[in-house]
Amino acid sequence: MLPLLFILTVTALKDGVEDYRRGVVDEEVNNSAATKLGDWRNVNVPDDSRPFWQKLLGLNRPGTISRGVRRLREKELEEGAGKIVLTKNVADDASEKTGPKEDAHTFVQRARSLEDIQSVHSGEMHEYPPIPTDVLGSRANLTIDQALISPDDPRAGRLNQSAAELSYYPSSTRTGASGGVLDWSRQTPGTAKWERTLWKKLEIGDVVLLRDNDQIPADIVVLSTSDADGLCYVETKNLDGETNLKPRKSLKATSMISSEEDVEHASFIVDSEPPHPNLYLYNAVLRYQGRPDSDEVSGEATQGTGVPKEAQTEPVTINNLLLRGCTVRNTGWIIGLVVFTGADTKIMLNGGDTPSKRSKIEKETNFNVIMNFLILLSMCVSTAIVSGYFETLTNTSSDFYETNSQPSKYVVLNSLITFWYVLITTIPVFWADWLSSSCLIAFQNIVPISLYISIEIVKTIQAYFISQDVDMWYQPYDTACVPKTWNISDDLGQIEYIFSDKTGTLTQNIMEFQKCSVNGVTYGEGITEAMRGAAKREGRDDYPDPQEQAEQLKEMKATMLEKMAKTFKNRYLQAERVTLVAPNLAEHLADKTNPQRQHLIQFFRALAVCHTVLSDRPEPRDQPYRLDYKAESPDEAALVAAARDAGFPFVAKSNTSIDIEVMGQPERYIPLRVLEFNSTRKRMSVIVRNPEGKIVLYCKGADSVIYARLASDHDPALKEATARDMEAFANAGLRTLCISYRYLSEEEYLNWSRQHDVASSATENREEEIDKVNEKVEHSLNILGATALEDKLQEGVPDAIETLHQAGIKLWILTGDKVQTAIEIGTNARILTVLTHTHCLPGFSCNLLKSDMEIMILAADSLDDARNKVEAALNKLATILGPPQKSNKSGIASRKKGCAVVIDGDTLRHALDPSIKPLFLSLGTQCDTVVCCRVSPAQKALTVKLVKDGCNAMTLSIGDGANDVAMIQEANIGCGLLGLEGSQAAMSADYAFGQFRFLTKLLLVHGRWSYIRVADMHSNFFYKNVIWTCAMFWFLFFNSFDATYLYEYTFILGYNLFFTSLPVIVLGAFDQDINAKASLAYPQLYVRGIKGLEYTRTKFWMYMFDGFYQSVIVFFIPYLSFSRGASVSWSGKTLDSLADFGTTVAIAAIFSANLFVGLNTR
Repeated sequence: MLPLLFILTVTALKDGVEDYRRGVVDEEVNNSAATKLGDWRNVNVPDDSRPFWQKLLGLNRPGTISRGVRRLREKELEEGAGKIVLTKNVADDASEKTGPKEDAHTFVQRARSLEDIQSVHSGEMHEYPPIPTDVLGSRANLTIDQALISPDDPRAGRLNQSAAELSYYPSSTRTGASGGVLDWSRQTPGTAKWERTLWKKLEIGDVVLLRDNDQIPADIVVLSTSDADGLCYVETKNLDGETNLKPRKSLKATSMISSEEDVEHASFIVDSEPPHPNLYLYNAVLRYQGRPDSDEVSGEATQGTGVPKEAQTEPVTINNLLLRGCTVRNTGWIIGLVVFTGADTKIMLNGGDTPSKRSKIEKETNFNVIMNFLILLSMCVSTAIVSGYFETLTNTSSDFYETNSQPSKYVVLNSLITFWYVLITTIPVFWADWLSSSCLIAFQNIVPISLYISIEIVKTIQAYFISQDVDMWYQPYDTACVPKTWNISDDLGQIEYIFSDKTGTLTQNIMEFQKCSVNGVTYGEGITEAMRGAAKREGRDDYPDPQEQAEQLKEMKATMLEKMAKTFKNRYLQAERVTLVAPNLAEHLADKTNPQRQHLIQFFRALAVCHTVLSDRPEPRDQPYRLDYKAESPDEAALVAAARDAGFPFVAKSNTSIDIEVMGQPERYIPLRVLEFNSTRKRMSVIVRNPEGKIVLYCKGADSVIYARLASDHDPALKEATARDMEAFANAGLRTLCISYRYLSEEEYLNWSRQHDVASSATENREEEIDKVNEKVEHSLNILGATALEDKLQEGVPDAIETLHQAGIKLWILTGDKVQTAIEIGTNARILTVLTHTHCLPGFSCNLLKSDMEIMILAADSLDDARNKVEAALNKLATILGPPQKSNKSGIASRKKGCAVVIDGDTLRHALDPSIKPLFLSLGTQCDTVVCCRVSPAQKALTVKLVKDGCNAMTLSIGDGANDVAMIQEANIGCGLLGLEGSQAAMSADYAFGQFRFLTKLLLVHGRWSYIRVADMHSNFFYKNVIWTCAMFWFLFFNSFDATYLYEYTFILGYNLFFTSLPVIVLGAFDQDINAKASLAYPQLYVRGIKGLEYTRTKFWMYMFDGFYQSVIVFFIPYLSFSRGASVSWSGKTLDSLADFGTTVAIAAIFSANLFVGLNTR
C-alpha cells in the first residue's frame, strides 16, 4: 500500500507542477496589454454580463476597473515612454519618431491626437499561443452603432477621478468628412477615447488599436490603417510557420476611420460566418447605409440636406482579417473590429488539449500486472479452499498442537480470513496474528508495485544521459537536447512514422539565387547539395571538394564583382550576400556590342519590378544605401536581392511609383495592377507603365503555367532552350520560376481594368470571378528567362532522412507550403500529371523523394472527386509495387521500387472524411513518403491521429513553430526545434533540441537503448518476483495451507527494496547491446523496436515460466537438503528451525534473481 501511495503522490505533484507552470504562461499572455476604445457603447455586449453569483455578491459591477487593468495603467504612466508620432498617407518607415520622455502629468495634458498613444509591445515578451482561462462566445452578427448614454445608465459616472486619470488617453483629431460608414450628421456623446486594457478583457465588437510589432490579441477585421491604401503587414509564423510578411487590407467603406470620433460616427453591421479552424478562409459581409458617390463630400455639405441613403454591402475575406497570434510589422497603426475572441479564434480552434502521455510498454505492463493479479487470485483461492478442507479434518496433529488457534468456529469464515486480509478492520484485534499470514499479504510481491518506482528512477537516469549527450549539443543556441517528458523514453525506440514540418525544420528557410537562364544562356557556377548527392549515388566523382569549391567560387566572385564595378556604379551592392556567381554575366553586361546585354537588362528589370516586396533601410543615417527586403515569400526576397546585387536594385515603392535603378541609372514605373499569386493560378503578375509610357505586364510563375500562355508565334528555339535549362536546374534540386512579359495597348488595359473592378466588388464567388478576369490579360507572353533558387537545407538533413528510411521509419511531411514548393524541397521531380505518377529524374535535395520513387499527386475539389482520386492512386500503387515480397533479414519487406504521395490541404480535408479515411490511410501507409501541403495546424493533428489510431503505430511529430504544437501534442512523441520561429513548439514538446539531424541519434541510439533496457527490466522484474512468491507457495504444501510465512519478515520487506532492486535498475539504466557508433552504422537494427520484438507477451510468459521453474529449484533443493541430509551444522547445532530453512530459501532466491539479471546485462 505504501509504494502505491508514494507513486500516486509523486504523480499528482508532478502533474500539479506542470499544470501550474502552464497556467502561469497562459496568465502572462492573457494579461498582456491591448488598446481598445473606451467610454463607448459596444452594443454586442450586454449591459450586465456578470453571472448570477457575482450579481448576488455585488462583485465586478459594470464600469468598475479591475485591479489588473489598474496596475497596467499605473505601470505605463510611471514608465513615461517616449511619444510615437504617426502620420497617415506617408511611408511607414518614415512615420515613427521618438520624442523626449514626459512625466505623467504632462502626458495627460498633451494635445488630443491619435499619434500620442503609446505602443506596448507585449507580444515580444511572451510566447504564443496560450490556453485561455476564459471562453468568450462569438456572434454571427456583429453590430457597431452608437446611442447617447442616458444619465441612468450604470456606465455614466462610473469612473472616479483617479480611475479617469489612469484610463485617459488623448483622442484623435476628427476627419470631419462623411463617407462609407461615416455619417457626421449623427449626434454622438463625443466621450470615446483610447484606453489600455488586457487581452482577456476584449469582447466581440470592441474596436482596438494595434501598433507596429504588437501581437494581435483576437481575430480582428481591419477597419483602417496608417497606409493611405489601407495596407498593413503581419507576420504569421505562429500560424503557418512562415516568417515572411503577409499583406492585409482594410475595408474600403471603413478606410476613412482614423480617430475615436470617427468610430462614434460610424454605423455598420458585420455579418460574420461562425468560427471555424480553416486559416485560409473567412467570409463575412459588411452592411451599411451609404450615400451616392456624388453626395459624399463632407459632413457640413450633406448635413440636413435629406439626401437618401442606400443599403450597401462589401465582402470581407481572409485578406481583411488579422488572426490572433500574428504580429504587426511595418505598419504604423491599425484600427480593427474584434470578431472572435478566446476559444473561438482560429489559432485556438487549431490547437488541442494538452495530453497525458504514457509509454507503450507502460500500457502493456497493465496487462502483465493483471495476469499476475489473476495468478495471485488463483493462488489465494486455491489456498483458501485447501485450508478449509484441512480444517474440516479430525484426529490430526492440529487438534493437539493448535488448540483454539482458529479465528472462529466457522470453516468458511476462516477460509475467507486466510484469503482476504481486508477483514482485519471488522474482526477482533486478537485475530491479527492469523490475518498477517493471509495469502494476499504473503503473495503480494507477485504483483510488482515497486516496478513503477524503479521504472521512474531508470527513466530519470535515461533522461539525464540524453540531456548530457554532447553529440546533440547545438552551439549557435548553446543548448543540448532537453527531455521534458521523462516517462516515455522507451517509446523513442519504437517509432514507425515521423510527421515533420518543412520550413525551419528540414530547411533553414534561407533562399539563395544560384542560377538563371536568359535568352537560352545559363549563368551560375554553384554546385548544390542535390548535385553532389546525385553524383555520389551514380558513382561519379566529378565535383571538387566542398572546401576547394568554396575557394574557386570566392575567386570567381571577386573577378565578377571587379568587372561589374568597372562597368557601372552599384551603390546598393551587398557583396557579402551575392550568391549568383557568374563571371560570364559580368562580361555580357560590360560588352555593349553583345546582343545578350539587352536581354539581361530586360530580365533583371522584370525581377526588380514584378514583386510585392517592401524595401527597408535599417540604418538610414549610417548606411543610406543599404537596402533590406521584406517579402511575403522568401523566394521573392531572394529574386529582388539578386537583381539588386546584379546592378538592378529595387529602391522604393509608393502608391504612384516603383523606383529602381538600371546599372546606375534611376528609372520610375507607375504601378497599375498587381495580380496576386495563389495556389490555383501558380503565378503572379504586375501591370505597370514604364518610363517610355508603355503599359507592360510582367508575369512569373511555374514553367507549365507560363508555357501554356505563351504567344502563338513565340520563338520555338528559345522555348526549348529555356525548358532544357529549367529541367537541368530542377535536376540540381533548385526551385525554378519562368519570367515573361507582354505589352498592352491603352484600350485593352482600360477595358480589362473595368472588368477587374466589377469582379473585385462581387459579393459571391469573388475569387473565381477575379481569376476569370485575370485569364483575359495573362496571355500571349514572351519568355525573358528562368530563375533557380536553392532553399538551404539544415546541415545533415539528407543523411538523417536516408538513415531513418533504412531504419524502417516512414516520413510524412505536413507543411503549410504550396505543393510545388514542397516537392522541390524533397526532390527535383518534374510533375507530368495532376493525378498519376511522375517520373523522377536523377538528383534530389534531402532524400525525401528518391530518384527511383513514383510520385502521385492528389488534387480534388469535392468529396466524390477525392474518393475517385484516392481509389485511382491505390490501383496505380498496386501496379507499381506488385505483390508483397517476403521480408529480408533486416525485417523490412523488399519492394520493386518506392512510392510517394503528395496531397494539398483541400484534398486532405476531403480525405479525412470518415467515408474516405480508410482508403487514404491504406494509400499513405503503403508509401515510403507522404507530403501534405497547405495544411492547417488542426489538419496536421488529425493526420497524426489518423495514422496513430488507424494503424496502432508509434508516431513522432517534429516542428519548430506554434503551428506545429497541435501535431506535437497529438503524437506519441513530440519533438520541438529551438529556432527562428519562437520556442512554443519546444515548450510543448516532449524533447527539445536544435537541429533535425539530432533526431537520428535520439531514436537509433538513445531510443533503441531505452526500449531494450526497459523491456529487459520489466521481464527480469517479473522473473525475480515469481521466484520469490512461488517458493512461498510450495511451502504451503507442508503447512496445511495456513499461509504461514516461509521467510523472516525482514526478507519480505527488503527483497524489492534492498536485495534485488539495484541490479535491475543498473540493467535498465546502463545496459548496452552495442555501442552508439554501431547503432548508427546499422540502422536496420531499429526494426525490432518498430515490430515490438523486445517486449512481447510471449517473452513475458517465458520469463514467468522460467521464474516458476527456478522457484522449484530454490525451494526443493534446500528442502531435500534439510529433510534428507544431515540435521546438524559444522558447529554441532541443529538445523531444524523454520527460520534457518526460510533464510536458506530466501538467500537462494535472491542469488538466483540477481545472477539471472547479471547474465542478461551486456
